[in-house]
Amino acid sequence: MFRTIIDAFKVKEIRNKILITLLLLFIYRVGCWIPCIGFDAGFVLGDSSESGTFGFFELMNMVSGGALANCSVLALGVSPYITASIVIQLLTFAIPALERLAKSGEDGKRKLSLYTRIAALILAIAQAIGIVVGYADQNIMDPDLTAAIPEWLVGCGMVIVMVAGSMFTVWIGERITDLGIGNGTSLLIFVGILSSAGTSVAAIISECFNDPTYIWYLVLFIAALILIFAFIVFMDNSEERIRVQYAKQIKGNKMYGGQSQHIPIKLNATGVMPIIFASALLTFPQLIISIFWPDVTWYSDWLGTNSWLYIVLTALLILVFAFFYSKISFDPDDISKRFQQQGGFIPGIRPGKPTADYLRKISNRLTFFGALMLAFIALIPSLAFKAIGDYAGAAVLINAFSTTGLMIVVSVALELEKQLSAQMFVRNHKGFLS
Repeated sequence: MFRTIIDAFKVKEIRNKILITLLLLFIYRVGCWIPCIGFDAGFVLGDSSESGTFGFFELMNMVSGGALANCSVLALGVSPYITASIVIQLLTFAIPALERLAKSGEDGKRKLSLYTRIAALILAIAQAIGIVVGYADQNIMDPDLTAAIPEWLVGCGMVIVMVAGSMFTVWIGERITDLGIGNGTSLLIFVGILSSAGTSVAAIISECFNDPTYIWYLVLFIAALILIFAFIVFMDNSEERIRVQYAKQIKGNKMYGGQSQHIPIKLNATGVMPIIFASALLTFPQLIISIFWPDVTWYSDWLGTNSWLYIVLTALLILVFAFFYSKISFDPDDISKRFQQQGGFIPGIRPGKPTADYLRKISNRLTFFGALMLAFIALIPSLAFKAIGDYAGAAVLINAFSTTGLMIVVSVALELEKQLSAQMFVRNHKGFLS
């Protein structure tokens, strides 16, 4: 990957795209440290390491690179847009009108993108109100400001600033996608997670000077981190290749076909989406309870990340969402139909329904094993908490890199490397032809 980046900087066009991407990411990170008007300077959101849980606000804080804990203007980050994208994507398969838009080309995609932004705006307003109302009894507002201005007006100003910051983050992500390298939203999450993890690790390294026992946890953490990275990369690159033979066809004086190709079916075709779906489904009720019933603690006690019920439900939901997302992203019947139209067939399998059943069987098997691996790596922090108990230092260390964050970091890094390689290949190919 480093060799690809070095080679990319030698190409002026690609170098300019990389520099634009870095500039926009820098602007985003600066915005994560600009305080939002109305927040008390001494107010900091609770740290998940103190309770051993990793809830909704902690997940938002990790994705935003600490912007939520800093009470910055970009506190919401891209979380509303991600949630809106997931909702619109699911509704596309449930509502026929949206499904027709998705299949109507660029015009339909532009309309779906508009609907996604509108949904992101609504969710951003809801999340901003949730933060202000949920922490109203914890002196979230600046006392000097509330002494001169009514609290409800200060709260409205805080909501407006955070919503505007969220939509500005969406705009930055879209500009990166259009003018830079890679998917802008993914890269914003990427730098946010790396920033949060780097801050946590730096704090733990400083603690090693005060408490030598931290060193052992740090060494174990680094070793586990390397193993998890290797496991995620292995799982992301694993695939089963289905051989497809194309029959020879004579058209006029020329012969077409006769070649053999392979169709790759990835072990983890769904990526990190099942983990995100499962985490959102289990943590969103905690957000609602914290806003309207702040004194209710039974949900966090029973479904905190250090509870066995949370572990079991998360594993089951990951399995369910993995199969669901695989069904909507891989259609064996459509692939089998295209094989027939192009004169292709799988050796030993009859065309038509037998081919579709064969592909469906392979996809289900790979999805099952991929979902088991996803469930395993997603539950590593929870299992680690069970093993080490309530030692606060180890809790901070484990939350420094959540496995959800690791999955996103690895996936984005691999995708970025593939895009850079593809652009380098296209340039070299054009140069050869010219």
